[in-house]
Amino acid sequence: MSSENPKRTLFARFAETAKALGHGRRLEILELLAQGERSVEALAERVGLSIANASQHLRLMHRTGLLASRRDGKRILYRLNDPSVLELTAALHRVAERNVAEVREVIRGYFHERDALEPVSRKELSQRLRDGLVTVLDVRPEDEYAAGHVPKAINIPLRELTRRLRQIPKNREVVAYCRGPYCVLAFEAVAILRGRGFKVRRLEDGYPEWKAAGLPTD
Repeated sequence: MSSENPKRTLFARFAETAKALGHGRRLEILELLAQGERSVEALAERVGLSIANASQHLRLMHRTGLLASRRDGKRILYRLNDPSVLELTAALHRVAERNVAEVREVIRGYFHERDALEPVSRKELSQRLRDGLVTVLDVRPEDEYAAGHVPKAINIPLRELTRRLRQIPKNREVVAYCRGPYCVLAFEAVAILRGRGFKVRRLEDGYPEWKAAGLPTD
């Protein structure tokens, strides 16, 4: 039996997991994988990395238990290992938002400039969906919507929003959502729709949090 202090062994492994989160691009990759399983090539294209660079980030997160993988022919597909990975990144967001001045400045600037209203909670949206009182708008890319979405949500990717406004009813409130609480797609969509006269609010987070809460999905 090893004479090494077991607590130090644990803390060393915990530190390796924390280190795997210590890169902005890895957090972007985790946000994308929270939407569903993705290949290395698809992740590299969406994050704007070379395949080699994306693979390096993915292998590191796989070694530390954040990701699981499987082979599909010549492709390697990655996914979050379990829902606790989403909880871990959410805790990181909360700590930084509360304690890092630059984070608060970005949120007050870019994000609040586009939507300073109180977002809709998951509980409120779930109730309003049951009552048929709201139009839910998913502004993620089509493949993410196809992998799973909030029931009855219509999918209009942000890049197509201005030319597809007629598909959104103006006679009731719209709730927009995308990948998570800091996903710029929903903030941009809210700003566009308010500028065109829609009554619109934003979901408090995104599809992964909705699914993790055990709420219905399509």
